[in-house]
Amino acid sequence: MANKLKVINPEESPRARFAYEMRRHRLNMGWSQAALAAQLGWASQSAIGNIETMHRAPGEALAHALDRLFDLDGHFLELWRDTRPHTPDFYKDIAQAEQKANEIHTWNPLLIDGLFQTESYARAIFEDEPGITPEEVDQFVIGRMRRQTILTGSQGPMIVSLINEGALHQPAGDDALMRDQFDRLIEIAHHPRVTLQVVPYESKSLVGLLSAFEIVIKRGTPQIAHIDAMLAGRTIGERDAIGRLLLYWGSLRSAALPRRQSLAKIEEVRKRWT
Repeated sequence: MANKLKVINPEESPRARFAYEMRRHRLNMGWSQAALAAQLGWASQSAIGNIETMHRAPGEALAHALDRLFDLDGHFLELWRDTRPHTPDFYKDIAQAEQKANEIHTWNPLLIDGLFQTESYARAIFEDEPGITPEEVDQFVIGRMRRQTILTGSQGPMIVSLINEGALHQPAGDDALMRDQFDRLIEIAHHPRVTLQVVPYESKSLVGLLSAFEIVIKRGTPQIAHIDAMLAGRTIGERDAIGRLLLYWGSLRSAALPRRQSLAKIEEVRKRWT
C-alpha cells in the first residue's frame, strides 16, 4: 500500500506554501518524489520528501531549478524569497521572545511602535534608510507585519506601550498615510490586551528620549530586552541591565496620561492629518 501523503496547509507558513506548490506541480506531472529528483538531476528523493514535509527548508537553487523544469516565470523563486527570514538579525531574539511572552512593555520617543504600525507607515520608515534595496524593504515590512500576529487570537501577551507625544507629531508620509496610521492606533487603543499611554509634552519628562526600548516578560519574570540604535539595536538578557530599563519604564509610565486621556490625545492629534 502506498504511503499516505501528509496534508499540507499552504496558509500555515511560507515554507508550507512552497512545499504545497512543489507537490502540486509534481503530482500534476504524475511524478513520484524519486521521479522529480531524477528530473532535477542533482536532488535526492529524501531531499524532496523532507522539503514536502517541511523538515528541510528549500534553497534558492531548487527554486530556480523548479521554475525551469515546470516552465514558470519566477513562481518558485518568489515563494522561496517568502521563506527567508524577514526580521533583521539584531532583532530576531526579541521577535521570537514576543511569541512566547505573557507581557510586553515598550517605549517609543520618536515613532509609532512597530507592533502597531500600518504597512505603509513601516514601509516609509524602511525606505528612508540609506543604501537599502527594494527587496530588503519588502523583507523587513513582511517581518514587521508578522510580528503583529501576537495581537490576534486570545492567547497573546498583555502589552503596555508608552509613546512620547512628539512621536504622534512626526510625519512619515502624506496626510492619507498618517490618517491610516492614526486610525490603526485608535483601533489598537481599544484592544483588550493593549494599554496605550502617551507621555505628554507638559510632563517635561526627559527620561528615555535617547532611544526606544522593549522589555519582554514571561510568567512575571523579565526575560529579555531590546534597545534601539542607529545602525543596529542591542538585545540584552542581563538581569541588572533589564532592571535598569524597568526603572526607566516605570518613571516614564508615572509621567504618562491615563488610558482614556491618552486616547483623547491621539484623537486630537489625528485632526492635524485631515
